[in-house]
Amino acid sequence: MEVASPIPTARLPLGVAALYAAALVGLYLLPAALSDYWLRTLISVSALTVASLSVSLLFAQLGMVSLAQFGLLGVGGWFALRISHGLGVPFELALLTGGVAAALVGLVIGLPALRMRGLYLAIITLMMAGAIQVLISAFGFPDGGSGILGKSTGTRVMMARPFLAQNDEAYLRYALVIAGLCYGLVLLHVRGRPGRAWAMIRRSEVCAFAGGVNIVAYKVWAFALAGFLAGIAGGLLAGGVGQLDASAFPASQSIMLFALTIVGGAYSWIGPIVAGLLLRAFPALLNDFRVDGNIATMVFGIGLLHALITAPHGVAGQLRDLVGTVRRLLGGKRKAGP
Repeated sequence: MEVASPIPTARLPLGVAALYAAALVGLYLLPAALSDYWLRTLISVSALTVASLSVSLLFAQLGMVSLAQFGLLGVGGWFALRISHGLGVPFELALLTGGVAAALVGLVIGLPALRMRGLYLAIITLMMAGAIQVLISAFGFPDGGSGILGKSTGTRVMMARPFLAQNDEAYLRYALVIAGLCYGLVLLHVRGRPGRAWAMIRRSEVCAFAGGVNIVAYKVWAFALAGFLAGIAGGLLAGGVGQLDASAFPASQSIMLFALTIVGGAYSWIGPIVAGLLLRAFPALLNDFRVDGNIATMVFGIGLLHALITAPHGVAGQLRDLVGTVRRLLGGKRKAGP
């Protein structure tokens, strides 16, 4: 027996087509019109969109809350920086290394999900995010030095960017392409056998087991894939900035990432984009108008309360409803016309 994905299958092609159309517009028009400040901001938005996608994958497909995803960004960034500085490999290989390393850590983090979920799983994953924060704070990020940790006692070395994306404008296009590929990877899973298995597990683990679904394997698979996406996001951040700050990956940011994924719309393909914009572009916009960016935290709290009470599908769901209303109104006017 097959159970439909939490994301309506009939709407996937239109939504994904809209996302890729928007990405193409961004690739060719947006970067050239932006200042250096907004180029760097949108590079971070692209990376955090992928991170939010990892949260959405677990929550929408399995109904599981992982509060360790921002910590996994740090894991991916650490390994991407280390292999880039230590071996001088191409950026793409360093990026994949960060993704694989974060996938392995994500797999370990997901092991408690085999026996628990809900609040207990959220607390355990948050504790693991705190452990990652402690390790990163203790050892720091590699910055071109020698030894296992790659720490330099002198000048810090910037991470080498891709050959075709040396400046910020080109790197933003590169980050958008990587984000699009990550969306494609998740789409292949959701519309394939893993997506059907995840939908059955979300509906009822007993029914899924009776239907022959290997619950352990598919749960572990989901956490590993989510970890891989978070690691890719960390590598993109490292490439965009050139280096990473150990204080930038607190466990509280994992809570913020999850909350804004809910506000953006965890069940929609547009939701992670909204979450990425809220995480970085909205505070940057406030700073651009000389308004304290910390006010964004208050706005996020109000937005989360609104999403939980009146808009369970988040901003993306409200936009979808608005488009549907406009279509009905336009359709009614056509029928009423001469």
